[in-house]
Amino acid sequence: MNMIKSYTSRSLWLAALLTTTLMLGCDNNSGDSIFGNNTLTVLETAPADTAIDVALNTNIVATFSEEMDEASITTTSFTVTGQDEDALTGSIVYDATSKTATFDPDRNLTANTDYTGTVTTAVESATGASLATNYVWLFTTGTTVDATPPTVISTDPLDTPAATDVPLNRNVTATFSEALDPTSVTDVTFTLKNGTTSVPGEVSYSSKVATFNPTADLEPTTVYTATLTTGIKDVVGNAMAADKVWTFTTGDTTAIAQGPAPVNLRTAGDFVILSKTGITNVPTSAITGDIGSSPITAAAIDVTCVEMTGFIYGADAAYTGDGTVTCFKGLPADNTLVANAVLDMGVAYTDAAGRTTPDFTELHAGDISGQTLVPGLYKWGTSVWINTNVTLDGGPEDVWIFQIEGNIIQAENTNVFLTGGAVAKNVFWQVAGGVGVDINTTATFRGVILAEKAINLKTGATVNGRLLSHTAVTLQSNAVTEPAD
Repeated sequence: MNMIKSYTSRSLWLAALLTTTLMLGCDNNSGDSIFGNNTLTVLETAPADTAIDVALNTNIVATFSEEMDEASITTTSFTVTGQDEDALTGSIVYDATSKTATFDPDRNLTANTDYTGTVTTAVESATGASLATNYVWLFTTGTTVDATPPTVISTDPLDTPAATDVPLNRNVTATFSEALDPTSVTDVTFTLKNGTTSVPGEVSYSSKVATFNPTADLEPTTVYTATLTTGIKDVVGNAMAADKVWTFTTGDTTAIAQGPAPVNLRTAGDFVILSKTGITNVPTSAITGDIGSSPITAAAIDVTCVEMTGFIYGADAAYTGDGTVTCFKGLPADNTLVANAVLDMGVAYTDAAGRTTPDFTELHAGDISGQTLVPGLYKWGTSVWINTNVTLDGGPEDVWIFQIEGNIIQAENTNVFLTGGAVAKNVFWQVAGGVGVDINTTATFRGVILAEKAINLKTGATVNGRLLSHTAVTLQSNAVTEPAD
């Protein structure tokens, strides 16, 4: 319906494997990525690559891009091995509907141990396609088993308060607290009704998000009820403790959202600044919202508590600031929280980069200075330059996704304006360039930046949005404010 347009110590063993993995393939695995040329790919895994504090009783799940030849998925072609251990023994179940293979070990995993999951080129799709190379990912266990039911942490449309004026042409989604058993998310366990009438649609699951895609646009000015049942389970097998039920009301016949579906940030959306290799700062900045960095030590976060309206999350307890640490959260649970948010940042980046069928390609050769841009999916093989003010004009439900192969360079004293009711949370700048994003002196930027490299704010620059970087974020006396929900 809706597709309208210094590091914390893990171990030298893990570091070596991770380095090798990065050399062999993108996204920290040696298998083909979803952008690869090979037909068959591993789309995602649970636990995710580089996940930490993984439950000892977890199952291991791999999701494929195609329906698979079940006979090719064996304990030889799908292995899980702990450091200094033999490969785990267990059983593997393949589910054709979700295209997932689930490895159920015969025993619990060992605590505080680095594990390597491998899907080899011996696996084949139903049509005989194979992986280009072995797909390898890494994760680290914690110390406990998982006996906690999964919970819904957010919905779209919102459930509290019940959303109104919902666009007729959007999906219904629910984001969960943990990875689910994909086979448990079906059109039986996730339903949408208009009164007592079931709405036909397709149910899917990916990276903690369940999606209901109605077959046709919803009816205007109508109350709908979405239900997630206790049939939904996490990867361990814990079921939801109770059904999740919420209602929303659609808008009138004009409530048609323009542009692509928004990028679901998952828990990365709980942070106004998030990075992997630190947040440097020349004071004094003013930050509204939570910030965090992982896996680098929290000592690499230079922002002080006096500059924060929110909390600072670190990968360890090494944050010092200016000596005041009342805004810092560095307990083990907080370390896991920010590590998971970084993983979700990667999922969101991949989602934004993977959108297809752009509405605009190479527009103005990347120089959008002085332009007014309507909602849509934009794609450039170059950098994007903002030398004079840019306007994004659209409604509050409209979405912009900018896919930028190069960098963003915004000149000093320029502005990205939002008009017509457009909101910063629905503007996504996916930046793949080797430098990243430079927002120069006293410039004003709006939207969510998902950058492969650094995000650099120069003196006095202002951002209403989110700065999500796979390397570092640098600040120089800036105001950074998270967008309104």
